[in-house]
Amino acid sequence: MASLKLKRVYEAPEASDGTRILVDRLWPRGMAKDKARIDLWLKTIAPSDALRKRFHGKPEDWDAFCDAYAEELEGEAAQASLEELREQLRGGPVTLLYAARDESHNNAIALKAWLEKNRGGNSAS
Repeated sequence: MASLKLKRVYEAPEASDGTRILVDRLWPRGMAKDKARIDLWLKTIAPSDALRKRFHGKPEDWDAFCDAYAEELEGEAAQASLEELREQLRGGPVTLLYAARDESHNNAIALKAWLEKNRGGNSAS
């Protein structure tokens, strides 16, 4: 698997970012599309609105969030986006972009951990 980095979408783009993929369901607040330099927006790989709202502002529920998000990643819509993400990784470096202020507890971190655990073509059940 090619290099996979994480970055807040509000940070300046760099050449080393490779393909820049937004992994949030909502467009980042106050971010102009041209300034964001997003190559791909995978909305369906993001946590559902219900999961996002349940977890928001509760870092103490991190493990429960990761477990629930992993279940959502097994769904049909997420699987299509995961295949697109894996295709991008086969082509070179990828940076997963997120808008969350919390740089230690967000869906991009959970997604990266899930991808590293499930390196094969399909995720383990």
